[in-house]
Amino acid sequence: MLRTEYIRPVHEILAGHAAGRPDRTAFVDDVRTITYAELSGTTARLAGHLQEAGVERGDRVLLYLNNRVEVAESYLAVPRSGAVAVCVNPASPVTEVEHVLGDSGARVVITDAEHLDVVRGLASGADLLAVVVVGGVPAEGVEPREIAYADLVAAPAAQGPRDCLGLDDTAWMLYTSGTTGRPKGVYLTQRGCFWVVAACWAPIGIGPDDVLLSPLPLFHSYALVLCVLGVAAVGASERILPRFSVDDVAERLTGGPEGDVTVLPGVPTMFHYLVDRLETLDAPGLRMCISAGAILAAAVNERFEAAFSVPLLDGYGITETSTMVTMNWPTGERVMGSCGLPLPGLTVRLVDPATLRDVLPGEEGEIWVQGPNVTPGYHHLPDATAAAIVDGWYRTGDLARRDGHGYLRISGRTKELIIRGGENIYPAEVEDALLGMDAVADAAVVGVPHEHLGEVPVAFVVPRGPGPLDHDAVLAGARQRLSSFKVPARLVEVGAIPRTGSGKILRFRLRDQVASG
Repeated sequence: MLRTEYIRPVHEILAGHAAGRPDRTAFVDDVRTITYAELSGTTARLAGHLQEAGVERGDRVLLYLNNRVEVAESYLAVPRSGAVAVCVNPASPVTEVEHVLGDSGARVVITDAEHLDVVRGLASGADLLAVVVVGGVPAEGVEPREIAYADLVAAPAAQGPRDCLGLDDTAWMLYTSGTTGRPKGVYLTQRGCFWVVAACWAPIGIGPDDVLLSPLPLFHSYALVLCVLGVAAVGASERILPRFSVDDVAERLTGGPEGDVTVLPGVPTMFHYLVDRLETLDAPGLRMCISAGAILAAAVNERFEAAFSVPLLDGYGITETSTMVTMNWPTGERVMGSCGLPLPGLTVRLVDPATLRDVLPGEEGEIWVQGPNVTPGYHHLPDATAAAIVDGWYRTGDLARRDGHGYLRISGRTKELIIRGGENIYPAEVEDALLGMDAVADAAVVGVPHEHLGEVPVAFVVPRGPGPLDHDAVLAGARQRLSSFKVPARLVEVGAIPRTGSGKILRFRLRDQVASG
């Protein structure tokens, strides 16, 4: 059931909670706790001060911060000024930060003491009005002027927030992960993002009494829409972790002043590590875990639920659809290894990329999506927008099969397809088979050139436990699970699989490793 009451502008949502549940904790981290009454006030003051600094409607404000309450606060405050909040991965190399800063045309940067030197180094090449600093004391006489974040949220501004953005105006702009090319800025609207809350997060049961524990990186769209906008929309509470670690998650799950944790969102690798390293999960209030951002192997899902007796719901989404496209629901049938059913109100097609015709159940096709959550387009990239959005349909580049009941199973990306002697191999299927083996803790598969076959799959494997990996045994196990042409030509042992913050495999790094080796 679509919860349309959540599709409202940010300022209306915050005003409603400030009046109806003012003392309820909204967000908390290791340093700061903020209630809904406080959040309504601080976002208004921050928006007003940004306007006084010269931020105009439609300007960009870059968030370059580690996970903390101020990220959530800024995500909500910047649109109240009429500007667009842009977020960059705080662990990005300087060249990528420079690209996002320049490409977005940000007029203000909100950063922390840890990243201030990088911002100062890039400021001379950017048209910045100000740098707002969380923590630490801004330096005197530095240009552009540096302002203490704490002063802006504490002191009243001379003018109130504009609160002028319509539901279909761009409010946030997030950059793609760059796994297949240079990161692109994706426009996101309040309607699109809050529609996902109304069609997905609220209907699966996330509500005002929930306490979320979020180890997700807040620069990612999954975290923005669920862990900031979703939490704020329904009036829930959330503890923000600075980063994911098994020990920290296990400790925090026992609860805190805001109450027992009830919902744990994560990406597949997080749940993989939890079930791999913990014998028990002491979480008295935990009733649901959510996985998105990358493909969740059926073997990991089954092991997690068997070990901890907590549902782990998998879904599929991408930045260009304001995150979610499909979801497994907490009630009714679930198909392990699938990413669930399309969200109600969203139209999803599986299309043969060659013929552009819809495929039959069981056949593979590219996922095309049409609905209110689809991005208006890419920032300053009209050709890329026109190629990706055709007659209102967003072409995801992801491949999937649909079973007779409508459940989708992601098989890979069109650009990741490995063609071995004319036979199609999708890395996700091979990875799923490898992850079902006790000796394998993590795995990733890439295609490498072959003189006679065109390409062959090579598997990068993280062994589980001490001692050397028995390559022959792993390959024998693969032969029992896969057609012969899908079995990796060889295994490469690694200490970790390179991934984005959302858990997507950085396959180009692995291909480079094969080429250099």
